[in-house]
Amino acid sequence: MAKLSGTTIMLTGAGGALATAIAQELIDAGAELILVGRGEALTRAEDRFPAKAALDLDLTDPGSVDILKKHKADVLIHTAGTFSSQDAHKASEKDYQTLFGANMQTLFHAVQGTLPSMLKQKEGMIIGVSAGQAARMSGPRAALYTASKAAVAAYLLSLHDELKARGVTTLTLYPMGAIDTPANREAGLPWEDTIDPRALAQTLAHAITRPARAHLTELKVYPEK
Repeated sequence: MAKLSGTTIMLTGAGGALATAIAQELIDAGAELILVGRGEALTRAEDRFPAKAALDLDLTDPGSVDILKKHKADVLIHTAGTFSSQDAHKASEKDYQTLFGANMQTLFHAVQGTLPSMLKQKEGMIIGVSAGQAARMSGPRAALYTASKAAVAAYLLSLHDELKARGVTTLTLYPMGAIDTPANREAGLPWEDTIDPRALAQTLAHAITRPARAHLTELKVYPEK
């Protein structure tokens, strides 16, 4: 198991299926958490996991940046986001705003809120979750979702190249299939076609503890099939 004692990690999307698995893995490894989420989901996470702080924030709101700046983190793990699919000719302005807002704008604000302290201490790591469709650069019936997750990847890779000399690295995680969540099970997806969120959590914990001379910038994780 990774050893993260003394490491403060800000986790967005707190209370979601993936974030819950990540939080458990990080707590087991000795990390201290700052949980960022919304409403009942955040409350569930706060009740389950000890945390230095629990912030109920809408990360699409630029005002969230100043609040995040008050909480120093060594690592940011951004899991907040959403999915929807639609035929290209039926996609709406609302679909566009929702997908790019939830997937890209929230990441931008989370980074703006945590990066200054990382640069000051000359050390930090930013992790974001992209998607298999973005890795393949194709998502039929999910063009907007794919584009928003491709933007996540491009943003993180650009940050890495800009900031690595200043001690801040990034990692883009590509789940190359659906994640095993209650919602996906209700949708009838066979478990062998999905990725265990606990395995994703273990993968991220391992990545955080990699030495500077062997850091990871992109990870693709596949389901059994």
